[in-house]
Amino acid sequence: MNRTEACIALNLIPQLGPVRLRKLLEVFAEPERILGARASQLKTVEGIGPELAESLSKWEDRVDLAAELRAINAFGAHVTTPWADDYPRHLREIYNPPIVLHVWGNLMERDNRAAAVVGSRKCSPYGLECARKLSFQLAYAGLTVVSGLARGIDTAAHQGALAAKGRTIAVLGSGLNDLYPQENLALAEKIAAQGAVVSEYPMAMPPSTVNFPYRNRIVAGWGQGLLVIEAGLKSGALITANQAIEHGRTVYAVPGPIDRATSAGTNQLIRQGAQLVTSAADLLDDLQTLLPPDPPHRRHTAPPSPAPSTPSPIEASGDEKLLLEALSTGELTIDELVGKTGLGASQASATLLQMELMHLIQALPGQRFRTRTGQGS
Repeated sequence: MNRTEACIALNLIPQLGPVRLRKLLEVFAEPERILGARASQLKTVEGIGPELAESLSKWEDRVDLAAELRAINAFGAHVTTPWADDYPRHLREIYNPPIVLHVWGNLMERDNRAAAVVGSRKCSPYGLECARKLSFQLAYAGLTVVSGLARGIDTAAHQGALAAKGRTIAVLGSGLNDLYPQENLALAEKIAAQGAVVSEYPMAMPPSTVNFPYRNRIVAGWGQGLLVIEAGLKSGALITANQAIEHGRTVYAVPGPIDRATSAGTNQLIRQGAQLVTSAADLLDDLQTLLPPDPPHRRHTAPPSPAPSTPSPIEASGDEKLLLEALSTGELTIDELVGKTGLGASQASATLLQMELMHLIQALPGQRFRTRTGQGS
């Protein structure tokens, strides 16, 4: 058994969380030695009672390591551990780092230059627009956007980063074989192609209310900053913000209308000392002092937000040109654009979002679109 396989086996043992595992590693140093220890030895470690010591000493009777390895290989994922080069650097610093991360996609050195973006599942159009725009700008500037693939703000954050052709990481509260929410499967596939979907949970672990707050420590600890966009007073995003503070990370928040419950939590964070953010530049300027120097070809400034009458700084190509040509005749709905261009509905929708964030087009009520210059209107 190698070290990675030992980590996977330990991750399968019920009741053995990261804190107890850290205590064991302080004594035994290597995961293989934990699995080879006798129950009498294991019981001497702080937090390891007789029942857990017995489970660990007889782990081969309690877990099916071979089946888990087959599931990982069949899915096309791989596993990283704190001893691996691609393990997120800042996660090693937190109190309870995951011993295993199942990775769908790939992790890169540049993913250590990251900012987390979180918020409420139940959010307003204002919150969604802020999440898409700010995540687009963060990714465009070279930061990896980390979020939780949940409905609402998380989804918009991933979409914004993808639209900028940047890196984004989705951290799940379930196993890769039971991805939640299911309606985000297509989004997860795009993330895996342009970043990674990760989970500390065994492959077949179903989602649960216990898992999600716990996985948030990974979101909070991955980068050097956490941006909260639109969260109510009881939102899980506030739990994530508290975890970020415990990890020594800087917390940023986007202010919201004072009469909306969905902004009460973010406004409270600002009152309590979170740094107020009204544009990506606010966060990027601050993070420059926390992150190592950028390579010459990357920038830590937000992309410009051009006036409606100015051309986009990003040149349109491919599907974008097809859609722009169709819109040159005037305002059109998604269905009309699909009919004129021959693009699939999902591809047209994704491209339109990217074009909107690139300031090539403007979205109108009723799922109608027009060019930013208003041609044909």
